[in-house]
Amino acid sequence: MKRALFDDIGSYPLPEGRTKEWMKSAFANPEPHKEELYEIIIGSMWQKINAGVEVPNYPQFQNMITQFSEQIMDDGRTEAPLLIKEEEAKIIEMDALAELAEEYKEKTGKKLKVRICVTGPIELYYNLFTPPVYMDMLSPLAKSVGRFIKHAVEGARNYDVVCVSIDEPSMGLDPRIEEDGIITALELASEYAFRSGIDTQIHLHSPIFYETVCQVEGINVIGMESAANPSLLALIDKEQLEKYDKFLRIGVSRTDILSIAAEYDEIHHTNAFKDKGVLETIVNEYNSPDKVKTRLEKVFAIFGDRIRYVGPDCGLGPFPNQELAYLVLKNTAAGIKAFYSS
Repeated sequence: MKRALFDDIGSYPLPEGRTKEWMKSAFANPEPHKEELYEIIIGSMWQKINAGVEVPNYPQFQNMITQFSEQIMDDGRTEAPLLIKEEEAKIIEMDALAELAEEYKEKTGKKLKVRICVTGPIELYYNLFTPPVYMDMLSPLAKSVGRFIKHAVEGARNYDVVCVSIDEPSMGLDPRIEEDGIITALELASEYAFRSGIDTQIHLHSPIFYETVCQVEGINVIGMESAANPSLLALIDKEQLEKYDKFLRIGVSRTDILSIAAEYDEIHHTNAFKDKGVLETIVNEYNSPDKVKTRLEKVFAIFGDRIRYVGPDCGLGPFPNQELAYLVLKNTAAGIKAFYSS
């Protein structure tokens, strides 16, 4: 059995003492805040690496929509409506990683493998505009997404971008989203990564459109949030994956912290968000290494070698502090290790 890689989705809690407002202003005007901003990005990335994540995603502290839409909607950065100039398609966090990656190489003798996430064209379109979908607007938007990927891959210093994720959490959940334009848009967004031989995931919260995604040549890995919702996997047909030569990214640890805390509070009559110790207990109970191992056993029994990546269901940004997020990653790593050792 080929070993699946442990990656993470991206978002991460802010360090203590930092606010979303400060981060937003620092990203909007990075130069005067560069040292502090890079320190936060690098420190959080090291946490992911030290927890055992094999292909860590850059820590995504920005709003997933505005991080990309504000640049795409800025006339000074575009060469045509909704088409960002290649040199402007920057993910600031990637520059910070070059310093960390150099240290990583000195420590381990290996080049750091990195995952990047970009917000998908469908998600951006439906946040910026109302239906119906006009292809003369969706196409340049999708090409812009592809340019963010290209800039990140070509600008990588001391590390390799081995995986790209196009995040489309509303596909299959937002009733306004129809099939029209999805394949074309995702082909345009994934084209550069596909031609570069980089694994390209799509991060979905619902499998409703997975058969449509199977028809997108440039996407070879479909992500599923199956730790919180294992029943979703019943909608995935292994033969369909084999037919189109697609793979899965499987969620093996739960990240819906509000749901699991509410469930725990109801059973145990506690107030998780007033007691840090209770939250730690909850994380250890719902995402124990044993539970992670059991989830892996179940999904591999169904899909086997069609599973290429495993990790937390979604980003860890909603967690109240970095210590708890780190614990999720550490327990996930321990569960994966136990699965492959048994």
